[in-house]
Amino acid sequence: MPKTAVGLFVNPDSVNDVVRDIEVIGFPRREVRSLEEPASFDVTGVMSFPRLDFEVDLGRELSRIGATIAETTGYVEGLRRGGALVFATGSSEKADAAADIMNRHGAVEVGESRGPEPYLPNVAGEGMTPMRDSTVQTGRVRQTGGSATCFVW
Repeated sequence: MPKTAVGLFVNPDSVNDVVRDIEVIGFPRREVRSLEEPASFDVTGVMSFPRLDFEVDLGRELSRIGATIAETTGYVEGLRRGGALVFATGSSEKADAAADIMNRHGAVEVGESRGPEPYLPNVAGEGMTPMRDSTVQTGRVRQTGGSATCFVW
């Protein structure tokens, strides 16, 4: 199952160093990307709301990998304030290593991770006994001592 480490950085200038360090540990370039809010948004028609479209697309992507509404809102707000996101998708070990790199470079805490969990069938929630015959492991994993979050999807 893919696992994605996501880190929000207040200073977008530091993102190139983060991406470079993640690539050094063996991530293919196509599995690591950074994202900033565009400096300008192209208007494509009378009913075009390009900033809103950008934010909705980002929200859908984050939701797809398991981010809560609070986390998604935090990431979007971070971008609005001039920050940048880094995504690194790979094996569990590589994603954990990428999250460690993000934390060393100053990834900031985002949202309330104790908010409502996304509905994930066959996954044990807090206070539930995990299913023994299921190999599905999805949801979010907060790195202890860090601010980058790993999402298993």
